[in-house]
Amino acid sequence: MRPMLVVMHRWLGLFTAVFLFVAGLTGAIISWDHELDEWLNPHLFHAPEGGTPIPALELADRLEAADPRLRIRYLPLESEPGHTLGIMVEPRIDPATGKPHVLDFNQVAVNPSNGEILGQREWGKISLDRENLLPFLYKLHYSMHIPDIDELPVGTLFMGIVAIVWVIDTLLAMWIAFPSRATWTQSFAFRWRAGGYRLNFDLHRSGGVWLFALILTLAVTSVAMNLKEQVMRPLVGSVAELSPSPFASREIVAVDRQKGPKMTRHEILERAREEAARLGLAQPAGALFYLAMFDVYAVGFFAPGNSHGDGGLGNPWLYFDATSGAALGGEIPGRGTAGDIFLQSMFPLHSGRIAALPGRILVSLMGLAIAMLSVTGIVIWARKRKARLKKKAHAPSSKPVALTPGQTGV
Repeated sequence: MRPMLVVMHRWLGLFTAVFLFVAGLTGAIISWDHELDEWLNPHLFHAPEGGTPIPALELADRLEAADPRLRIRYLPLESEPGHTLGIMVEPRIDPATGKPHVLDFNQVAVNPSNGEILGQREWGKISLDRENLLPFLYKLHYSMHIPDIDELPVGTLFMGIVAIVWVIDTLLAMWIAFPSRATWTQSFAFRWRAGGYRLNFDLHRSGGVWLFALILTLAVTSVAMNLKEQVMRPLVGSVAELSPSPFASREIVAVDRQKGPKMTRHEILERAREEAARLGLAQPAGALFYLAMFDVYAVGFFAPGNSHGDGGLGNPWLYFDATSGAALGGEIPGRGTAGDIFLQSMFPLHSGRIAALPGRILVSLMGLAIAMLSVTGIVIWARKRKARLKKKAHAPSSKPVALTPGQTGV
């Protein structure tokens, strides 16, 4: 049984190693994506102070009127003092071609005091220049920048499969880390003075044992991040009750069939605030999100600068039909069934934001640890493969010796 599990761990580990090395290093960095991005690109985040901020809905209307090619996808409803309004946009359908307009940007930094555009970029572009570095690393983390195929997020789905393999491999690794009851303490030890291969082996085995719970948490939450609707919701729903998903009964609208919302942002925001009051939400409306593929508006409730939801289970979001304005439900942290709350915890756990600043520090360190485990695993495989090949080369041949005429086999 154990030899079979060792072989499975070897090949599953090799399959995931490169991807987890990249995901680990990028994850250690993007735990601080906003802070690093602001430091590298102050022109996209800093706005001259002074003047009364113009309402975000008015700025949004101005932006769309100035460039009819675009439609606003994500709109912060208020910015931090001295900061820009970071608006995400997407192309509208060109009536002449029936295809989306071509835009070379999808993010716009607007001065909230006068509506001036202070900068724009294509978030997620494959580029290592300072303006695109952090978005590039963020997208690399969860999709490896594998391109979509016919609106299918192939990279995101692929990394979800990698995460499933990672979960299985983590459980296998824990099982084989304890070969016998008599030697179980060795699985926690590090032979620091031995150095070389022995230390490499201990870093891989014992490091994995000490960090098992955290590694498994990151692996499971990775599945939830990339395959929530495809895998995680059905799996959790099989053992616990879940509230209906706002998207479960909605068909995906192809890009060339997307006609845009009939309800205005002003109307949706008014309904969202009424619904929030009914539900007893104390936070202010913080952002408005239009999901064209579902024809759904989402409204998040949080204070300016807290869009990631530092501390606890994150921010409340309410969903509305963009055609009729009907309420479709929501995700309110700490409310719902046990299954709902479990799913709510996935992003806060994965990002470390469930524990605010200490959690983010821990996740950064875990990213480095996962990269280390990937490298040490490959070193172990290479060393053992070399030994197997050497042993095979020196093994006596089992093939019969061909006899020439006149020879006997004696």
